[in-house]
This record gives sequence, C-alpha cells and structure tokens, in this order.
Amino acid sequence: MPRQPAPALADALNAWFEDAARPLPWRAADVSPWAVLVSEFMLQQTQVARVVPRWEAWLDRWPTPASLAAEPPAEAVRAWDRLGYPRRALWLHRAAVEIVERHGGEVPADLDDLLALRGVGQYTARAVAAFAFGRRHPVVDTNTRRVIARAVLGQAHPAPPSTARDLADMAALLPESDAAARVFNAAAMELGATVCTARTPRCDACPIAPACAWRQAGYPPYDGPRMRVQARFEGSDRQARGFVMRELRAAHRPVARRELAGSWPDAAQLDRAIAGLVADGLAIAGDDAALGLPDA
Repeated sequence: MPRQPAPALADALNAWFEDAARPLPWRAADVSPWAVLVSEFMLQQTQVARVVPRWEAWLDRWPTPASLAAEPPAEAVRAWDRLGYPRRALWLHRAAVEIVERHGGEVPADLDDLLALRGVGQYTARAVAAFAFGRRHPVVDTNTRRVIARAVLGQAHPAPPSTARDLADMAALLPESDAAARVFNAAAMELGATVCTARTPRCDACPIAPACAWRQAGYPPYDGPRMRVQARFEGSDRQARGFVMRELRAAHRPVARRELAGSWPDAAQLDRAIAGLVADGLAIAGDDAALGLPDA
C-alpha cells in the first residue's frame, strides 16, 4: 500500500506533468487512436528519439489501419528500418488487417478487443485504451514500476515484472476520474523516464521527493531478485539477425545465402539467424533457398 495517500501522490504528479511533459507528437490532442497504437508498438524497448521520425514517416504513408493493411507485410518490415525487433512490424501489419476485418477499420476502445489484436499485450492494450480513448485503466511500464518501487515501496529498483502485482500496485494509486487517471498514467511514466531514472535519479527535481519512501529510508541499496541482463549486442545472434534483415530490406529482391555469407564471417551463426528469421515469419525461403521479405 502507498506510504502516502494515493490522491496526494496523484495530485502532485499530475500538477507537475502539466509543465514537465515532453511535447511528444503522439500526445497531441488531435492524434488518432491508430497513431497512438503505432507509437506504442514502436516505443517497445526503443528510445523516444529514434521513434519520433519513424512514427511521423509511418503515419504520413499509412494514416489509417486500412492503408497499411492494403500493402504486403514486406513493406511494413522495410519501413520499420532499424528500429529493432522487426517482428513488431509484422505484428502491427497483422493488427491493421484485423482492425479492418473485425472493427470496420477503426481501432477498438474495448480492452478485450485490443488484447485480441496481434502483437497487443497487457501493456499496449491498456495504454491505447487510456491514452487514445481516456478509459480508466492502470498502465504500467518499466518507468512506472521504478517510480512505484521507490516512492511507494521504498526500494531502489523494482522486483522482476509481475503483471498481476504491477497492475494492482498502479490501480491502488489511480485517481477515480477517467481524465485524472489518464494524466496520472502518463505522469508516472514521464517521471521515471526523465527524473526518477535507473542510474542517476534527480531527487532534487522530483515533485514527490518529500514523501518518497526510498528517500525517507536513506536510499537503501536494492537486495531483492534482479532481472536478467541482456547479453551484449556486438557479435551476438541478434546482430547477425539484424545484418540479414538489413540486406533483405535493401535488396528489393530475393537474396541468395552465398551473398550473405560473403559479408558475415561466422557461417553457423548466419545459419541460426536465417533459420530464426524464417521461423518468425520475417524472411521467406524460396525453392532456390534465396531469402526475401514476407509478401502475404
């Protein structure tokens, strides 16, 4: 339970957010639910600065779900460019098709309908329902979890994610009105992203510092279970996958394995990367073993 009254924490954060919110384009009042959905797909494990230009270009080309659904998935993967985790592009394309087929081309507002879309999980569904439609749902990302861990639980870092626990913690803090709840969801994320950061929190700039449980406890170090640290990218299978995807996006034609092998030194790693991309539906192997992007 909160160490300070939930309404007081929400009021303080919402008041701070009025002036502190970054002017991110998907926060504008006139953006469509589709634009919000696209932003949420792109922001998964990707920095805001990298997302903004790609989001703008994407919506210039595909301003509606129907406009994306009308094109082959290869175009979505190609336009995704180097945002990383390109399966998100396939999933977003499939979600667009499902929105057209099931919802007349309009992004649904209902949480269950959103969860039924390809690639939409618990976080994305609640984020779209809250930010695009103003529905009162707790929205929890990595930044929110860190704010709650410190301000409410008195921990330097959050425990490994638990959907049920994390949503319950946020729901306990959520204001009663839909409008205030929507702002608070965004404000908690913003605080974690810009002030209550993982490595160098700026407690002097925090609007809830006087009541922060971690601060009151003297900033004790975290001694609980930790999340697994991702292996370095350089030389990894992920880098090999990225190399193959870059070549396929650039070629606009099937690419023979021998062409790829000439530019990648580890043959076994290249084979693993190709096999994984084919299994994920990001690459299609033709009868002659040449690889291409998915076309249907």
